[in-house]
Amino acid sequence: MRHFSQLDRDTRRRLFLREPASFDRDSEPAVLSTALGATLYSPATRPRLLDDIRKQAANGVVSMVLCLEDAIDDAEVDAAEANLVRQLPLLAAETGAGTAAGGSQVPLLFVRVRRPEQITDLAARLGSALPVLSGFVMPKFTEETGLPFLEALEQVRSGTGLRLFGMPVLESPELAHLETRQDTLSGIARVLEKHREAILAVRLGVTDLCSAYGLRRPPDLSAYDVQLVASVIGDVVNVLGRADGTGYTVTGPVWEYFPVQERKFKPQLRATPFAGTEPPTDGVRRKLIAHDLDGLIREIELDRANGLLGKTCIHPTHVPAVHALSVATHEEWSDAADILHQDRAGGGVLRSAYTNKMNEVKPHRAWAQRVMLRASVFGVSREGVTFAELLAACLCP
Repeated sequence: MRHFSQLDRDTRRRLFLREPASFDRDSEPAVLSTALGATLYSPATRPRLLDDIRKQAANGVVSMVLCLEDAIDDAEVDAAEANLVRQLPLLAAETGAGTAAGGSQVPLLFVRVRRPEQITDLAARLGSALPVLSGFVMPKFTEETGLPFLEALEQVRSGTGLRLFGMPVLESPELAHLETRQDTLSGIARVLEKHREAILAVRLGVTDLCSAYGLRRPPDLSAYDVQLVASVIGDVVNVLGRADGTGYTVTGPVWEYFPVQERKFKPQLRATPFAGTEPPTDGVRRKLIAHDLDGLIREIELDRANGLLGKTCIHPTHVPAVHALSVATHEEWSDAADILHQDRAGGGVLRSAYTNKMNEVKPHRAWAQRVMLRASVFGVSREGVTFAELLAACLCP
């Protein structure tokens, strides 16, 4: 697999100083968790699920969740399971080296289950088709509820020898409530540490966190404008997102809106990044604003600033924005390279090559390492190439 593989060779050469590196299901967990990018959710009930997977892969999606939980009605669970058991073996049969019929790459596929026993049951029913999955998503995860999910996953891993991953979703009321949050996070950290090699990333379920208080953020505001949610995100990153080797990749919350909403506030995208580009991208800005994606773009930037990487997506139109903003800019890459070079030379402080900031080697080392990992997966843009040009290429390949 490779990010931006849907773009032609000339476009990639025009946009990237260093193109995204390829990866596969056997890559290092740190690479895979970074590469998740925009993880697109799809109800497992979809009758043309196999075609959906092929289509989204051809459009640049590299990770998908096939949902048996909140995305479907309670009465549809049995039919959804049967649909997976019927269609995933067809995908497994047509995949060679990670490529489906038609030549498109096959995304990293995960199943979001409701109950721990679904993990072992689906693994048995899928049989030889199980390797088409990369793991399972575990909802409403706490120490008490999460341990049975991880034990079921371990049973399948040890029984099949497959390297399947778990992605816990933190979304329980105990996490939202102040008086139980610290103990809840400490318990989650304990159980994750016991199963560290099986954890690919930790996901945030902001919609459920809001529901504990009867809240719903409008499209004009980000998750960080809802103070209760922002405080939970901060505490989750504090405990589970540390850069000292004890942390995990924590992914950004879902953006639950798609076209078209009535606007209350001014657009959140300045015209400047879209002006004077070649080819012109001012039409892309108008399209983004018309579809309320300027709010999504702002939230992606806030995710990054708050220690989150990647994002849960419920609509294909969200994917290009997440991936375009995941590319390491030439400035980020230059700073990171200088910091890591100077770190090997003994540390200190140096002026950025862009002469607009101070790079303090030791405090910025962990940031630089993360930038380099993201750069390897999503590439490095050429000097002067903006996210607007990257986004325009993805929207109009």
